[in-house]
Amino acid sequence: MENKPVLILGIGNYLMGDEGLGVHLANQLKAEVDPGLADVLDGGTAGFQLMEYLESYPNIILIDATLDGKPAGTIQRIKPRFSKDFPSAMSTHEIGLKDLVEGLYLLGKLPNIDLFIVSIEKIQPLSTELSPEVIRMFPQLKSKIVELAASYQAEGILK
Repeated sequence: MENKPVLILGIGNYLMGDEGLGVHLANQLKAEVDPGLADVLDGGTAGFQLMEYLESYPNIILIDATLDGKPAGTIQRIKPRFSKDFPSAMSTHEIGLKDLVEGLYLLGKLPNIDLFIVSIEKIQPLSTELSPEVIRMFPQLKSKIVELAASYQAEGILK
């Protein structure tokens, strides 16, 4: 993978319904995003195995699901720096992601991180199907992610 200024990283468990929306979206973006714009990676539930990738990019766009009580399909963008900056209702694999982001800062790696979280209603074990509410928000979220990646590339934001 040739490093570009931006990594788009989908997180989640593909076999848990809406909880895997980050992985589903990353796989769609791989096929749709101009390869010159950003690298796109399906991070699954990898946690610390992603450290090498995250250390290599100045700009990281993360995509994940959250059980936060908001209507399913609600999109939020946050800029986490420490674990306290993550929503408290992130799913179980996020413990590793929270620690990973904190670890980057402790190591002196200061990537520009944007986290797009999407509210989900429930986790559906042993399902690869996404709910209609989550599917409906995909075009809007893809547009936001591509616009953000393009703005980083155009502005030459290389922290």
